[in-house]
Amino acid sequence: MGKISYKKLWKLLIDKDIKKTKMREKVGISTSTLSKLNRDEYVSLEVLVRICSYLKCQLSDICEIIYEDKVK
Repeated sequence: MGKISYKKLWKLLIDKDIKKTKMREKVGISTSTLSKLNRDEYVSLEVLVRICSYLKCQLSDICEIIYEDKVK
């Protein structure tokens, strides 16, 4: 099973010179949801779509699935 990574979101915010707290306020997400994003935990698709709408980007621009290779 894969894990979610939001590294692309943080890079995009840096590129656009947007602080995490400003994004949180503009998108209307809670501090606990922002904490989940910081810890690469799952958040609702609705939250991700709202972030994409704010940043005018696609889901693939803010997150990716990291697969763990299992060697047997």
